[in-house]
Amino acid sequence: MFKIAVLSPNKVRMEEIRSILQTTGVPRQVLLLDEGIKQLTPGTDKEYLDLIVIDRLSDGAEDLATLEQLCLRYPGMAIIILCENASPEFLIGAIHLGVKDVLPLNADALLAAVERIESKSKLVDAPRKMGKVIVFMASKGGSGATFLACNLGYVLASEYQVKVALLDLNLQFGDATLFLSDQVPPNTLDDVANNISRLDASFLASSMVHVLPNLSILAAPEDAEHSEDVEPKHIEALLMLAKAEYDYVLIDAGRMLNATNLKALDQADTIFLVLQQTLPFIRDSRRLIHTLQSLGYLKEKINLIINRYEKHADINLEDVEATLGMPVFKTIPNSYESVSASVNQGVPMLKIAKRDPVTRSLEEWSEILIYGTEHKKNNWLANLMKMA
Repeated sequence: MFKIAVLSPNKVRMEEIRSILQTTGVPRQVLLLDEGIKQLTPGTDKEYLDLIVIDRLSDGAEDLATLEQLCLRYPGMAIIILCENASPEFLIGAIHLGVKDVLPLNADALLAAVERIESKSKLVDAPRKMGKVIVFMASKGGSGATFLACNLGYVLASEYQVKVALLDLNLQFGDATLFLSDQVPPNTLDDVANNISRLDASFLASSMVHVLPNLSILAAPEDAEHSEDVEPKHIEALLMLAKAEYDYVLIDAGRMLNATNLKALDQADTIFLVLQQTLPFIRDSRRLIHTLQSLGYLKEKINLIINRYEKHADINLEDVEATLGMPVFKTIPNSYESVSASVNQGVPMLKIAKRDPVTRSLEEWSEILIYGTEHKKNNWLANLMKMA
């Protein structure tokens, strides 16, 4: 059901607005909020709203600043302002922030504006299913986390037809687009951050590299100095929108722990920590796991991925698990030539080496994410046929 909040300093006008919104036969849930616009500022934990109707917003910079915070907090939510005599400066500021309409209190005009928003939302009768956020972290440089994030995303999109977004949060050294495409990004993460008031599904899509119709990458800043333009509040707004638009939101977080990456970790459903079977990787992984746990991230959320796995390496799987105190979620075999060809050509493994062991591991990994571990255990016959 379409959910609308009404804010007005006058309870009589608030009831009048609710009456207007509920006169048609379209089912709408109308909430009356009498504590003012600041009741919905960031930091509160409100249910998701489709639309806010704000009555008689004062014509000042303070209210525009509050509106900006609202747009950041709820990037997919529409805003209508009821105002009799808005100044041109206020109108321009409101439009730049993404306000849909500024109009006087008139029943016909208000209903027409609401119906336009409803027709575009496609959410009147459909339940909202939020996508899963999966963060890839490298325990050490050269772990292969970016390669795995990109290629896992490609397998998910191409084999299961789900919508996948890959966000490159390796702000200083991100190069995720090069693993799957030779396209020049139309915009990068810092461009989106600098235009955060414009953030909606269309703007996000137009800023991304589209590897497949259902696989898109938002590139990291081209220059390290621009990484300072990306703030935690931008990541929060971006993820709120991305979860509503995509089935899977994959994040390449690099190996840095800063306020920006921590905001992504806060919303992660799963954290994949990528390492290799060498002492430096294991040592750094132990430190990173300890840090993540000290910051409040549950151990159950952290999953170990061993890349370039060798069965007869000096440090075996049991040694890794015993040292790090948790099981290994997935091993990716060592296939240097095929992986190098994929990286150097910017072509996904599924296209360049479909029968390679690495590709098969990525397909198994994708199947677990789509169906769960129990499906994988019970699907031994299908796997056997696939290998034939």
